[in-house]
Amino acid sequence: MARYSILVTGGAGFIGSHLVESLVKRGNRVRVLDDFSSGHRSNLAAVRKDVEILRGNCADPSAARRAVRGIEVVYHEGAVPSVAKSVADPRGSFRANAEATSCLLVAARDAGVRRFVYAGSSSVYGDTPGLRKRETEVPRPLSPYAVGKLTGEHLVRVFSSLYGLEGLTLRYFNVFGPRQDPNSQYSAVIPIFVKSLIEGNSPTIHGDGEQSRDFTFVSNVVNANLIACEADVSGGKVYNIACGGRYTLNELYRALREQIGSDLPATYGPPRAGDVKHSMAAIGRIQKELGYEVGVSFEEGIARTVRWYQEVGLKAFR
Repeated sequence: MARYSILVTGGAGFIGSHLVESLVKRGNRVRVLDDFSSGHRSNLAAVRKDVEILRGNCADPSAARRAVRGIEVVYHEGAVPSVAKSVADPRGSFRANAEATSCLLVAARDAGVRRFVYAGSSSVYGDTPGLRKRETEVPRPLSPYAVGKLTGEHLVRVFSSLYGLEGLTLRYFNVFGPRQDPNSQYSAVIPIFVKSLIEGNSPTIHGDGEQSRDFTFVSNVVNANLIACEADVSGGKVYNIACGGRYTLNELYRALREQIGSDLPATYGPPRAGDVKHSMAAIGRIQKELGYEVGVSFEEGIARTVRWYQEVGLKAFR
């Protein structure tokens, strides 16, 4: 990988901080833009002396302009990635996702940024027919969050065709791993389950637990982003980022209990509004066109994640 001047929005967050570390290790000059509404400076402790950190919101035009100055590549990871939170606050979700993306794209265009890599979401598929989700399907989003992320995709495509900005979207499928905050009511399912089990509590599964997801360890997502930096592709093209398999929440819970050594049963509650029943990715396009490979399996990812939370994770969020 060649060396670039790179901006990572949301770079103090879960996925963003892992990406920042990898970019720094490869010799890139990295700038982070984060408003620290959910990110943590501690996530960047290992590379703090090697990155420039700006505090600001992507939806603020002045912050966006300042962040992209002198930048060649933008990784737009900043978002409020919660279906449930978007149902509770659709306006805030749209601003944090669609409007922030629009603001950052304008700033990137005006600053002469070469490439814009957008963190999309598998939620845009919604209830499309068929189990395995392909990039060629017409999205049918079920939540304000999904609508906001899909709007961002369209903006990336339009800016790519109108202004020559090399844009592409990576649709993430249920990313998990170290540094994922377990403490919010809107946290992702894996950190919530892990925290509950470590503390000796039974977590709640919404619905019957037979809904399934293509859980994807964070290093796989990071590797896809590194490939996307230099891949010979633009035009707003979309790629699924996942492992190409699926596990039900019941299967996930059993795997976590086994890893932690717990026999606590889960409790069950009503399904959540806006959730899709099944989500599994077709990853043939990115494998064929960009050479993407799944580096860490679900099982190995679960083991690494649980080990991190047991050793340092829960302390990091107190």
